[in-house]
Amino acid sequence: MTHPSVVVIGGANLDLVGRPSHTLVAGTSNPGHIRVSPGGVGRNVAENLGRLGVPTLLLSAVGDDATGRYILEATEAGGVDVSRALVSSEYPSAAYLAVVDEKGNLALSIDYMEVMDLVTPKYIYAHRRWISGADMLVVDANLSPAAMRSALSIATKAEVPVCVDPVSVALSPRLKPHLSQLAVVVPNAGEAEALCGLPAADRFEATTAAQRLVSMGVDTAVITLAGRGLVYATSEESGHVPAIDIEIVDSTGGGDALTGAVVFGLVNGFSVSEAVRLGVSAATLTLTCSDTVCSELSLEELYDRLII
Repeated sequence: MTHPSVVVIGGANLDLVGRPSHTLVAGTSNPGHIRVSPGGVGRNVAENLGRLGVPTLLLSAVGDDATGRYILEATEAGGVDVSRALVSSEYPSAAYLAVVDEKGNLALSIDYMEVMDLVTPKYIYAHRRWISGADMLVVDANLSPAAMRSALSIATKAEVPVCVDPVSVALSPRLKPHLSQLAVVVPNAGEAEALCGLPAADRFEATTAAQRLVSMGVDTAVITLAGRGLVYATSEESGHVPAIDIEIVDSTGGGDALTGAVVFGLVNGFSVSEAVRLGVSAATLTLTCSDTVCSELSLEELYDRLII
């Protein structure tokens, strides 16, 4: 791949997700089901883009182990160029362990991401030609502060718009120094509060928080509200898109699908309001799938579920 439309820099790991058969009970073993699939915020966004037909390059790191090979092979099968990913003999592949409740909503999670230490400013600088030639750069907050600065500096100089996923409340503060460099940020309610200092628990609070993020320098702020849909704001407009009423199979990956579809819309010239509706449609499809990235994802499937 010479000129990918989108370059994604972020985590690639193994997802292990447990779901109880009945009401989750803390402090004891719960009968249920455990699934294993490729994951990682950056990797998930990249695969969603690949399945939507967007030429996408993933810059990440995995271990030189069976898990790492599985992650890269599955990502490539989803339409993503993984030829520039690092394969390390120093660190094992990253992993994400999650427990969801009987309704499919996240109860708790633990991540092990030390291999991401290898995604250094030097590694990112070595790929500046790909970044500078892209239509959009997508990064997740698994990047170290130094790597984040390097990636955003290259994109800013080349006038490449940047979309960032904060990943978690704990990692969100890494983005605060860079808000004026971001074309798009896609936090959930907790991450949004960590970024702008305002609560975002409901539609009205979240709209105010999104507008605050725009006033802090972000071009487009999209705040996801789980079962209440999302809100978005730019300097010219703000709005709310309700969630689609479904039975959730697994909430893992829903936000990443939303981000991927929003990026798809924006690089294809859709308005922000159209792009976020595609995002809700992609999240809906993924929430009804048992895998982190739905193998049935396609533009046709998105339009079938689209909220007008």
